[in-house]
This record gives sequence, C-alpha cells and structure tokens, in this order.
Amino acid sequence: MNFLIVSIIMEQSGTEESSENSQQPAPISSESYSDNLIATLPTSEGWSTRLTLFKNCWLRAYMVKNCLLVQDNFKPRSDDIILATHPKCGTTWLKALAFAITNRSRYAFADHPLLKKNPHKVVTIIEAKFISEHGGDLDYIESLPSPRLLATHLPLSLLPPTVSTVGCKIVYLCREPKDAFTSMWHFENRIRKGDPISLEKAFTMFCEGCSSFGPFWDHYLQYWKESLARPQEVLFLKYEEIKCDPLMAVMKIASFLGFPFTKEEESAGVDKEVVRLCSFKVLSNLDTNKTGGVERAGMIFIEHSSLFRKGEVGDWANNMSNEMGEKLDILVEEKFKGSGLKF
Repeated sequence: MNFLIVSIIMEQSGTEESSENSQQPAPISSESYSDNLIATLPTSEGWSTRLTLFKNCWLRAYMVKNCLLVQDNFKPRSDDIILATHPKCGTTWLKALAFAITNRSRYAFADHPLLKKNPHKVVTIIEAKFISEHGGDLDYIESLPSPRLLATHLPLSLLPPTVSTVGCKIVYLCREPKDAFTSMWHFENRIRKGDPISLEKAFTMFCEGCSSFGPFWDHYLQYWKESLARPQEVLFLKYEEIKCDPLMAVMKIASFLGFPFTKEEESAGVDKEVVRLCSFKVLSNLDTNKTGGVERAGMIFIEHSSLFRKGEVGDWANNMSNEMGEKLDILVEEKFKGSGLKF
C-alpha cells in the first residue's frame, strides 16, 4: 500500500482513520489510490492538455501520477547533479552544457553524443516516462552509476525532502517571465491538438498561475530561496546571463559542479569548444534536432524541432503588446517583492 498516496487522500478529503473495531476495506492497489486522488483534485482546460492542481502546482494529469512515484521512490544521492528548470527557460541548453562539461574527458568533440542525440536523450528526466533509448522508470535511475546527471521541471516542494539534505548539487535556470511566457505559448501550440490557444487567453492563465508546472513565481522563488540558504549546493542562473556571456557561464557551472577547467584545457580551447558545441546555432542545425520527437503518455507529441525556436532575449516584444508586458512586469514585481530576485 502506498503510504504517501493514502496520506494525501486523507489530508485532502478530511477522512479519519477508522477504529480498530471497524471493518477493514479490501486492499486497493497504488494505481487505484493514484486515480482516486487525481479525481478529487481541481482541474483546468490548460493550454494544450488539461491541467490538474496538485499541492499548489499545475501539472498535466499523467504527471501527477509520475510525481507521486517520484516522491515515494526517488532516492537522491549525495553526488547527484540535478538540473532544475521551469519549462521554456533554457532547459535544452542547460542539459547540453552540463552534459558536455561533466563528460568532456569521455568524448571527443568531433564524435560527440550531442551531435547524434537530442540533449533530452542524454540527461534523464526524473519525473518523466524517460525519453532516452533506455526507456525506463525509477528503477532505471537507480541503476545509473554515480555521479548521476538528472533533470526535472518539478518545483522543489514536489521533490523528496532528502534532495535538500543529502548534499546533491542543483543547478536552477530561469528566464525573464515575458520571454518565458512567449516561448511557452509557441511551444504549447506546437503540441496542441485542434485550434491554437490565443495569446490573450494563454496570457491570462499565465498571470493567474495556471500553466504547466506553474505558478511560475512559486517555482522560481522556491529554488531562489534554496540557493540563498545553500549556495554551495544550489546554483541559481538566469537565461539572460548565459546568453550574455556563455563562456563565463560555462566556467561558472563547471566550477560549481566540481569539474573546473584546467589551465591546459583553457589553453587548448576546450571551454570554448563546449560553448560552440552547445550553441543554439550548432544544436538547432543538427539532423537529430530537426527530425523526430517523443510521445508523452499517449497524449502529446513533442517534435525535437519545437525545442529550438529562436532562443532570443526580448523576443516577447514581437508577440505581446506593451500593455501586456507592463501588466506582467507589475505582477513579477509584486510576486518577487522582498525576495531579492529581480528581472
């Protein structure tokens, strides 16, 4: 019996334990508990698929099940590296950079795995039905040798509490909210079946916190506060910082993860080669990133090409009105007030 799921059901429904003399119900599978729980949660039509509100976070319905499995079964290790991002904040770029940095002694740049595989296929996603060629589940994660390079879109509050206590490294990447929204809107319409969701409707939902893995401000703030509390273990980055100076960002990430570049490597230009290999220009023009994709839970199909749109800073202005931009700026200032996090 899945204790976590039972506890959540009791917590949300207010059900009390029956007395010892009460007739005990027949055992119910964990799958049934999960379905029963999800059926009690608030839902919204979402942008491309319906969203379910689970512990103040909007998730696609199938992701709630995956999240429950992660909370019950994911066992963080002290030397894990976890790449955490809110959707459309540079996830693909961060995965490529971290993989290239931590594996640079294993692969030659001329025949690098990133030239043949999408970055999402070389870094395992903790909560997803894995899109690597290994397929898999949490048993597959457990079988990976240390140090493991993992990724997640989950807010910190939906990961096992041990993530914050065992000493693993977390690299969090966020993005200026107007650009993040714009990128998300384009992406959701690429995977949406039927008529596209309008910019205005998506914008209203985004500002209300109703977007995949939203509210975005809660997501950002959870990792921001964790980085202030544990700066040696949590590195908080902004997409715009990497875009402005990718070489400096690569050096910073490498040092934080315990894989600093040697003077010999710098002299040989290894750091610059990592930047070049993982650049938008190189990755977006590879055949592996122009074709194919991955299906999620039989509900959506994500084309690899949809992960490489523009990657530009300030592109929101080509899509949103100035009034919409000002409204989101005011919301961001209000939500982040007093936290020290600014855009």
